[in-house]
Amino acid sequence: MEKRPLGRTDIMISPIIMGTWQAGKSMWTGIDDRESIRAIEAAYDAGITTFDTAEVYGNGHSERILGKALKNVRHKVVIASKVFSNHLAYDQVIQACNRSLKNLGTDYLDLYQIHWPPGSFGHRKVPLEETMQALLDLLEEGKIRAIGVSNFDAVQLEEALELGPVVSLQPPYSLFWRMIEQETVPVCLRHELTILAYSPLAQGLLTGKFDAGHVFEKGDHRRANRLFQPELFNLALKALEELKPIAEAHGATLAQLALAWVIAQPRTCAIAGARSAEQATQNAAAARIRLSSEDLEAMDRISRTVTGKLDTNPILWQW
Repeated sequence: MEKRPLGRTDIMISPIIMGTWQAGKSMWTGIDDRESIRAIEAAYDAGITTFDTAEVYGNGHSERILGKALKNVRHKVVIASKVFSNHLAYDQVIQACNRSLKNLGTDYLDLYQIHWPPGSFGHRKVPLEETMQALLDLLEEGKIRAIGVSNFDAVQLEEALELGPVVSLQPPYSLFWRMIEQETVPVCLRHELTILAYSPLAQGLLTGKFDAGHVFEKGDHRRANRLFQPELFNLALKALEELKPIAEAHGATLAQLALAWVIAQPRTCAIAGARSAEQATQNAAAARIRLSSEDLEAMDRISRTVTGKLDTNPILWQW
């Protein structure tokens, strides 16, 4: 699989990134640790060299599973983790990073990200300067190789860039969720940031595996996903029918087509989770798809039948 630079650094990442929220188990159902490890190993075997996790994914469980799965190839992979919005004071950031390093069984993180902006989820709004100073000190110590942010809007991103060498933004981004394109993407392009798109499959919606009237099990956070609410969900199902011929023309699944669209966008990589080794291998194969300008134009038109009905709320879930 081809590699791309992370921002302006010499860190090279795979365009398809393995996301491991599901490996943390919390807010998911039916997750098995052994299957999570097999999925991570299969992703690596298929050419994925970049893996994303966070301290909040199962209170460190995702990090521990990821560390166990990658322990024999640590020097060959890029690992990104995130500090949550309740740990943004200086000492808390340092402590959180050390916990993540221990969980992962490594002495450095390739990318360490602020998971949500200060003040998110009712947590104390720590001055961004304080959080960034902790990240700068971790960078100086060699405990992290690069700094990123997640879920920041354009204004928050510009502020972070003034305080330190931010190299990436991790936002929700997919064919059915394109909030960042108007204001945030231009900031990323201007500063040569890498966009690490999470939920590039719209949390499974773009796979085409859900039928009308689908109901998620209690405890599955997708019950609160705005795209799965009736009006948008029904529009999405119609759009998927229009996308199928494009996928078939490439000998691809709908999921692979959706991932190919994301990584075809400027400076953008796709973070795709997988519950099984088969899913991980299928995700990796999306990197081989080359979409034509005609494909991209058609996919843009089709996707806007869904995104055109969204309001300006940038949060993917109704929490």
